[in-house]
Amino acid sequence: MDNKPALHTCISPALLHLYDLSNSIIVIIDIFRATSTIAAALYNGAKAVIPVDSVPKAIDISKNIDGIAAGERDGKVAEGLEHGNSPLEYAKEFIEGKTLVLTTTNGTRLLQMALDKNADTIISGSFLNLSAVCDYIVAEKKNVILGCAGWKDRFNLEDTLFAGAVINRVKKEFTIHCDSSLMAEIIYAKHKNNLTSFAPKLTHYHRLVERFGLIEDIKYCLTPDAANILPVYRNGKLIVE
Repeated sequence: MDNKPALHTCISPALLHLYDLSNSIIVIIDIFRATSTIAAALYNGAKAVIPVDSVPKAIDISKNIDGIAAGERDGKVAEGLEHGNSPLEYAKEFIEGKTLVLTTTNGTRLLQMALDKNADTIISGSFLNLSAVCDYIVAEKKNVILGCAGWKDRFNLEDTLFAGAVINRVKKEFTIHCDSSLMAEIIYAKHKNNLTSFAPKLTHYHRLVERFGLIEDIKYCLTPDAANILPVYRNGKLIVE
């Protein structure tokens, strides 16, 4: 009898209702760029990241706690905010000891959906903290949902590539009967040695690079373990425990 925990990959927030989160760890994945920004900010000494679903909320909360309101809509800095969703913005000298209040098009929305579905444990995953995510989910021995933020409920490849990277490392520790997980690992295995040269084929790459010139962001977001900490959601904040 197989007593291993189960692992599933949810390739879009629109499919999240199909999964039981109440007894699972959900890994929020938004590679370009929310979960990469969260990892970078916390790695560089941010006290916490507070994910919120609207710009006014980000501004209000940051004023009350003397935090930094930041975020994007459709890839660019959201109107009314000074700081965006670039992991390269949050260097140690800027973010250390401060709280980042972040709102994004896809990633923070998925996190809110997971909360609404009574997720047992919520963590944030990106290539920047790939090893930390893998080590944590293996050690916890609980069911895992790899939750891809996608793009406005549509499938995207970069989040699925990261899911594949996780599966590639941890599959022996889980029961995986899930075609989306199988697909994710196959795509990752094919491209794992050329992620940055594969990236220009991705639609979100075109949004970020052709419209905003964010090539350095893309390269950084695809760098394994460049900010290898584990953001865990506790009491309204993502923190490093």
